[in-house]
Amino acid sequence: MMRNARQAPWSLVALTALVALFMLAPIALSVLAGLVNNYSAGLQSGLTLRWLGEVWENYGGTVGASLLLALLCVAGNLLVGVPCAYALARSRSRWARLLEELLTLPVAVPGLASALALILAYGTLSGFRQSFAFILVGHMVFTLPFMVRTVGAAFQKDELRSLEEAARSLGASFTQRSLGVLVPAVLPAIVAGSLMVFTLSVGEFNLTWMLHTPLTRTLPVGLADSYASMRIEIGSAYTLVFLIVILPVLWGLQALGSLIEKHHGT
Repeated sequence: MMRNARQAPWSLVALTALVALFMLAPIALSVLAGLVNNYSAGLQSGLTLRWLGEVWENYGGTVGASLLLALLCVAGNLLVGVPCAYALARSRSRWARLLEELLTLPVAVPGLASALALILAYGTLSGFRQSFAFILVGHMVFTLPFMVRTVGAAFQKDELRSLEEAARSLGASFTQRSLGVLVPAVLPAIVAGSLMVFTLSVGEFNLTWMLHTPLTRTLPVGLADSYASMRIEIGSAYTLVFLIVILPVLWGLQALGSLIEKHHGT
């Protein structure tokens, strides 16, 4: 009886499978289109890696740039977002609540509008405007609310407040409390927030398209360019390159998060 109670009804399992199939079918067709000689003729035209080679020749530089940009965005969120999350979680001021709401505005505002605001504010700094640092700032503005919300919810737990207060009463400094109590306790939330930030940064297009220059293209921008200016086979091959590059990183981060959660569970 307990075993049946733990198992999901077959109808829900079937529904989940259908939803997964519906979502994965377009990706599978796109990948297939990048591996055939002629998409119109389908598999009868034969398989080829020629389109992948063209993608790498024309857009290979966007791969490393996007990964580095996403990793720097995660690092920036860790340095800025985690302290902000702690400050907002511990503050009882109404101004803190207002600041927390203001931090979420970039999520509600369209990416193009946020990018235009950044250009108006900092676009006159030519060296900065033409560098990847400008795109990094845009990604930070867009992803910071996700890190702050995720980690802030972990900081607000009553048991963590009690542990921190106990460490304070025993004479632990703020640095000792942070490294010995706070960070280990919220580490799963930090990993979850980092995974979210990395995913959003790598896939961000609207804001990046407005901020990029011909010398600062990222994976999504190159993908849009390949779809707009080249054969559908090349655009689809670019999708395959995107998946080959991104999926191992995402799986690695998810595995790290699972290991940390198991460690905390034990």
